[in-house]
Amino acid sequence: MGPRINLNDSEIGAKIGKRFANTSLAILQSTVPKATMELMELRASQINGCGWCTDVHTKDLAAAGEAAVRINLVAAWRESSVFTEAERAALALAEEGTRLADAYRGVSDETWAEVREHYDDDQIAALVYLVAMINASNRLGVITRMPGGSYQPGMFDAITN
Repeated sequence: MGPRINLNDSEIGAKIGKRFANTSLAILQSTVPKATMELMELRASQINGCGWCTDVHTKDLAAAGEAAVRINLVAAWRESSVFTEAERAALALAEEGTRLADAYRGVSDETWAEVREHYDDDQIAALVYLVAMINASNRLGVITRMPGGSYQPGMFDAITN
């Protein structure tokens, strides 16, 4: 099983991809803990069924020293005790912001209040953009059938540093 297309092989695909990556780099400059962002990206990727992104964020969390129990419980974060209140607010934002197409209620006022309690305006802006970007990434991965399993932590360090 291989991807249908490498979007970066075309001139326009490479141009768009570069701009897409630049947005993600700006998000990484926020003061939101990297682990929180990775947990959010993993949860959205699980919901969207993106094998590539699930692979990336699972392996990056493990490579950064995240405990296996926390990685394994992301899919059941509401029923676990291993996440901080701030992480739980971020995971709720990621989940509710991802389930828009499921006729879900969107991001609830309760979740927004929790996010507001734990993050400042700059961090919230980064979190909202993060949810949008991971959902876009998931769609790219699913549409082009990017299989999970081949990612190696550090593969993209040259472009993210």
